[in-house]
Amino acid sequence: MGPLKGFRIIELAGIGPGPFAGMLFSDMGAEVIRIERGSNPHVNTADINGRGRRSIALNLKDPASVEIVLKLVETADAIFEGYRPGVAEKLGVGPEPCLARNPKIVYGRMTGWGQTGPLAHAAGHDINYISITGALHAIGRKDSGPVPPLNLVGDFGGGALYLATGMLAALLEAQKSGKGQVVDAAITDGTISLMTFMQSSKASGMWTNERYDNLLDGGAHYYDTYECADGKWVSIGSIEPQFYALLAQKLEIDLGGIGFEAQFDKSKWSQYKEKIAARIKLKTAKEWCELMEGTDVCFAPVLDLDEAPKHPHNVARQAFVERDGVVQSAPAPRFSRTPAAIQFSPVAAGSDTNTVLAELGFGESDIAALRAKGALT
Repeated sequence: MGPLKGFRIIELAGIGPGPFAGMLFSDMGAEVIRIERGSNPHVNTADINGRGRRSIALNLKDPASVEIVLKLVETADAIFEGYRPGVAEKLGVGPEPCLARNPKIVYGRMTGWGQTGPLAHAAGHDINYISITGALHAIGRKDSGPVPPLNLVGDFGGGALYLATGMLAALLEAQKSGKGQVVDAAITDGTISLMTFMQSSKASGMWTNERYDNLLDGGAHYYDTYECADGKWVSIGSIEPQFYALLAQKLEIDLGGIGFEAQFDKSKWSQYKEKIAARIKLKTAKEWCELMEGTDVCFAPVLDLDEAPKHPHNVARQAFVERDGVVQSAPAPRFSRTPAAIQFSPVAAGSDTNTVLAELGFGESDIAALRAKGALT
């Protein structure tokens, strides 16, 4: 089950993008053991990012618990953490002792600012990290100021996905070299990497620093969202001239010419946008879907979190699944031979402590002694 079946990954539990990366590894088949810093008898089945891994609860301030982590490292292929720089070292579970126990271990580090630099030790959140990358400045309407794009661009796009990609690359390399390494995944670095297309467009003179003035930021009349008669919204992305021509045909309005000069002439964008907006307002979202969805206009309705799982395309691809009454994303991407799958629902923090310790060779009396001295939480 899953292309990572047979790999063991240790997750030092944190918040934000770290748990999402752990979910991805689990969905792709890895055995992920999550180390919590406190137990909790309650199961939060709505914690989708926490699905698919066993959980043990340790007091990492106790040397006996640190030893348990290092014993797990000896059995693992990778470990990752999302602490501030220096915290893992202070606890005794940083890269040096882990690599000493297992020279082939891949050690992933997830931070906002990175392990080095003047901001490395400062607190921050997604909105702050994407602020210094150019991404946040570029998102928003002309008169609205920058608009936070949820925490998709920073935490999950520039953070978790780059952590996962980096760790997977390091795991591949370790299979050949027999040597592990540290993966420093900074949200700022990843977000800057995500901005490559905009950087290229700016360098080519095709992008300005003005919001709502560019091809992909809503400035173009043929790449924006429009409100319908029923208050719902639809999206249009008719960039290519042939798709733009079809848009004009479907809207049954004269856009002032459908050639290259008219479509890409910024001086006409505002005028054309008003025409399209007025036209879209004449029909409901359902009526526009019946007219344009599935055509080469490059069109889609803008759905909310309740509507998205019900869309026929998402239903056909089984892109959402329901477990324990919680509607959630199905594993992605898809593999032809080793399909990914949700291994199991979230479990209570610390629910697998005894089982995992027993697998490491600890007897019942050893576990009882560890619990009595406070090494287990």
